[in-house]
Amino acid sequence: MLYELLIKLSLSLVLGLLIGIDRQMKHKPLGLRTSMVICVASCLLTIVSIEHISRSGLIFHNTNNVDPMRLAAQIVSGIGFLGAGVILRRNNDVISGLTTAAMIWAASGLGIAIGAGFYFESFFAVILILIAVNVIPIMFRWVGPASLRHRDVGVKMVLTEQANIANVIEAINQTSDATKTFRKRKDRVDIRNLKMKDLEANKQQLQFTLSIPSHQYSVEFFYKLKAIPSVDSVELGDL
Repeated sequence: MLYELLIKLSLSLVLGLLIGIDRQMKHKPLGLRTSMVICVASCLLTIVSIEHISRSGLIFHNTNNVDPMRLAAQIVSGIGFLGAGVILRRNNDVISGLTTAAMIWAASGLGIAIGAGFYFESFFAVILILIAVNVIPIMFRWVGPASLRHRDVGVKMVLTEQANIANVIEAINQTSDATKTFRKRKDRVDIRNLKMKDLEANKQQLQFTLSIPSHQYSVEFFYKLKAIPSVDSVELGDL
C-alpha cells in the first residue's frame, strides 16, 4: 500500500512537470515549480481523503453520509482562487492569462485523478491537454477560418497637432497594401477596441487592438505605423 501511494505522488509530479514545461517555454506565470506543487498537493489531499475513511473503518457502514471524494471536491473549488491570480486585465481591456488559469485547474484535476487511482486516464488527459494547447491552434492557422489566422497586438499612438484621426485610421487599414495582398481576407488588418484621448500640447492619443496576419512580424507593422503622416510616436506589443 505504501509503494502504491508513493507511485501516485511520483506520477502526479511527472504530469505536473509536463504542464509546467509547456507554460515555462511560453514564459507564462505558471512555471515548473507551481504546476508540480499544485499537482502533487492535489494528489496528496485526495489520498488523505480516501485513506482516512478506509483506515477509520467508516466506509460501507453508512454510504449516505460518507463520501471519500468530498475533500477532493473542495480542491477544485479552492484552486479557482489561485487561477484568478494569473488572469490580468490590461489597459486596452484585453483579458490575458485565461489559458494559464485553466492549466492550473487542469493540474489540480490531474493530481486528483492520480490520487484516486486513474493512471491511464490521467496520462491520456495530459496528452490531450498539451495537444489542445499547442497542436490544434497551429492546425487552425493553416486550415481554419481567416479570423483564426490572425493574432492581436496592442497599439498606442500619439498624433501631432495637425492630425486628422479619420485619415490616420484609414492609413492604418491600408498598411497591408504594401504587400499587394490587402484584398485577401486572411492578409488584411482589423482595428478593434479603439480609444481616443486628448493629451497636452493639442496632441491626441489612439489606443486600440490591431489584428494582423500570424505570418507577419510585429516589427513590420511598427515601421508601417510609424511611417503614417501625423504620427508622432508608436508603442506596440503582443497581447
